[in-house]
Amino acid sequence: MKKTASLMLALLVATSVTLAGCGANNTKNESKNNTATNQSSEQKEDKKEDENKSEFKYYTAEELKKAIENKDKVVMLDIQVEEEFNEHHIKGVIPTHAYPVKTDEDKAKLDKVLDKLNESKDPIVIVCPGGAGGAERTYGYLKEKGIDEGRLFILKDGQKNWPYDELLEK
Repeated sequence: MKKTASLMLALLVATSVTLAGCGANNTKNESKNNTATNQSSEQKEDKKEDENKSEFKYYTAEELKKAIENKDKVVMLDIQVEEEFNEHHIKGVIPTHAYPVKTDEDKAKLDKVLDKLNESKDPIVIVCPGGAGGAERTYGYLKEKGIDEGRLFILKDGQKNWPYDELLEK
């Protein structure tokens, strides 16, 4: 009886160890799969953001500087908030103070300059603090309002990275 009980106990322990080991491997595999799925989702989200960014057209600071110096016809639409605009802005911009262009009130500020934007077929360069979200929302809003997308550009990296002090009003 003792031998049978010992044998059953040994068999039970061996089975438990084996099952626990397999379960740990499954947990590791599930963890790896979850991590791969999370990374895959993150990569897809990053790719989606990159694709969205690629739908916008940009002017670099150097390109805009050349356009200003060559007196090329270009409309510069500044959406900085009033305080930042008063601190510094590129000479010749149309101020709207519409940043961050999220509310109806912000969009109404853009509506006030639509007639002026429609007076020509010249390129429109949107100047925002960082050249990202506010500019992208402005781009989309102006497009919705009938401005030809071929005219719309964003100042890459925005006002905060404008390197040409000689073209600023402070």
